Amino acid sequence: MRLLYALFSMWVLHAPAAEVKPPVRVAVIGGMTLGGMWPELAEAFAKETGWPVELVTTGPKAVLAEALKSGQVDLVTLHASDEATEMVASGLAKDSEPWARNEHCIMGPASDPAGIKGMKSGANALKKIAETKSPFIDFMGPGSREVSHRLWSAAGVQPKGDWVLKDESSVPQAIVEYAASKHAYVIVGRIPILKGKIPAAGMKMMVQGDPMMRRPYVVMIADEKKFPMSNQAGAKALHAWMTGEKGQAFLRAYDDRKPDDPHLFYPAKPETSKP
Repeated sequence: MRLLYALFSMWVLHAPAAEVKPPVRVAVIGGMTLGGMWPELAEAFAKETGWPVELVTTGPKAVLAEALKSGQVDLVTLHASDEATEMVASGLAKDSEPWARNEHCIMGPASDPAGIKGMKSGANALKKIAETKSPFIDFMGPGSREVSHRLWSAAGVQPKGDWVLKDESSVPQAIVEYAASKHAYVIVGRIPILKGKIPAAGMKMMVQGDPMMRRPYVVMIADEKKFPMSNQAGAKALHAWMTGEKGQAFLRAYDDRKPDDPHLFYPAKPETSKP
C-alpha cells in the first residue's frame, strides 16, 4: 500500500501541469452586450477552446478605439465603419472581417400617415413615404444614414422636399422623441429601441425584418507590430471561431434558443453547404 501511495505521489508531483491560457482581452460594441449575445458567445468559445475571454470595455466606437489605442485589448468587434477602417489603416489593428449583422427599423407615429405598418420592404416603405409626402427625419446617425441611403437608392427616389426634415435632436438617443414631436418617420437601430436605450416616445415600429436594413459587424485583432505584448494566439483563435462555421452556427442558433425574444443578430456568412 505504501509503495502504491509513493508511486501515486511521484506521478502527481511530476505530471505535466495543465496549460493555463491567458485571457483574450476584448472590446465589444455596446449592442452586443446590451442585447445579451456576447456573454453567451464568449462562454461557448471558452468552453470549446479553453481560451478565457475578458470583456475589458463595451460601448460606442470611440470607447473601443481608445481601449485599442492604449493597448488594453487583443481583439475588437464593432460595426463596419470609417472608424473601423481607420483602426486598420493606422496600424492599430489587422485582419478586419465581417462576422455578424444587426438590423435597423423604420419608426413612425401611431397614425401611420403613409400606411407602411407591417411592410417587409424598407425601400417600398420609403417610396410610400415620399409619395404621400409624409414627414421623414434625416437622422444624422452614421448607421441610419448608411441604411437610409441604401433604401432610397433601391426605391429610386431622391429624398427632397419640405417633407424631409433636418435632424435637430439634442443627442442621438433623443432622435425618436424628436421624430415624435414632428409626427415623422425615422430609421433607427432595433436593439436600442427594443432595449430602451432610445425612448420610443409613443412611436411604433412600422417596418422590420428586411435584410437590406442590416449592417455588418467586423472583428479585428490588435496588430502585434504596434502591440508586441498582445495575446496574438488567443485573439487569432477567437477571430477564427467567430468568422468560421462555429461562430456563424452560434449566431444562427442564438435566436432559435430564444423564440420569445425578437431576432437581434444574424450571421454575416451563408451556411456552409453539406455534401
